[in-house]
Amino acid sequence: MKKVGIITFLHNGNYGSTLQAYALQRVIREMGYDCEHIDYRPDTAEKLRNLLRSGNHWKLVLDGLKKRQVAAGQAGARVKLEAIPAFYASHMQLSPVCRNAGELKAQGAKYDLLVCGSDQIWNPVWLNPAYFLNFAGPNQSRIAYAASLGVRELANAKKERMLRRLTEGFRAISVREEEGAELLRRITGKKPDVMPDPVCLLTAEEWSIAAGEAPAGEPYLLCYFIGENQEYWNKVKTLQQETGLRVLVLPVTAESYGAGFDLLDGAGPEEFLGAVKHTALFCTDSFHGLAFGTLFGTRTELLRRYREDDPESKNSRVDHFLRQIREKGPEQLRKEGLAWLREQLGK
Repeated sequence: MKKVGIITFLHNGNYGSTLQAYALQRVIREMGYDCEHIDYRPDTAEKLRNLLRSGNHWKLVLDGLKKRQVAAGQAGARVKLEAIPAFYASHMQLSPVCRNAGELKAQGAKYDLLVCGSDQIWNPVWLNPAYFLNFAGPNQSRIAYAASLGVRELANAKKERMLRRLTEGFRAISVREEEGAELLRRITGKKPDVMPDPVCLLTAEEWSIAAGEAPAGEPYLLCYFIGENQEYWNKVKTLQQETGLRVLVLPVTAESYGAGFDLLDGAGPEEFLGAVKHTALFCTDSFHGLAFGTLFGTRTELLRRYREDDPESKNSRVDHFLRQIREKGPEQLRKEGLAWLREQLGK
């Protein structure tokens, strides 16, 4: 049986990252492969080496500190961070932990095929060569499934050169957004395929089975915001007045903890799914929040996290998803993604 190793974001405390990883491993295993995720948890030295080598901005360090401050100050945030590894332990297969490039190379040699994807693993803002499978052996097959660059444009010449070099040697590449495919075409001369996020590879019924129960109490308006923006809460208050619904918040940021509404604190991935599935109205600025709201048929109010003139805007992710849903629908997207994976894994 062919052994497949996947690398993606596993430990950023994000529901979407967790669930897209689960979905990709699940469908590859259901196709008959021995599959696991490479448990990449870079140590401090590895993170600093990559920050300097890749020319990433130091604000990433500040963003990381900000997340840790929220976790340190909120018991519910710590419970959530514990719930995600527990989800992996009960639903997925992970490799031994890899802390640096040497450990990645040793672990990667154990697979017949390496897969990177999905999520924003190729976003140039936090570029890391490990997520391009740079640790693969010279004769080892590599494919990318629905890797997201997250941006429409790339002004940094160094990052452009790195992307050109890092995408060489792949047997097959698919990205998640048309904008990312066009950006790679301009950089490399080759346009990759465009495939849906892994969460779209499972049906609404399959996700419903994985979902937890609805939160107790009367019908609710659910909020899940990754970014901080006071306008979000102004919109929520307006919707609360219009609908009469109680507001329930899946907190992520310090702002969401202090917004003054009831909290669904410490929720694990199953509880997140259950909350989205059963809400009367869902407000989110999250790509995966939008994806699950759409798959469940939940009434969803999307709030844009980035200004359109922001050079680091990641709004292209949601724009592309909404176009694809409108043009093809969830079932066609699922069929296309499964067919691409089945073909590339079978070569």
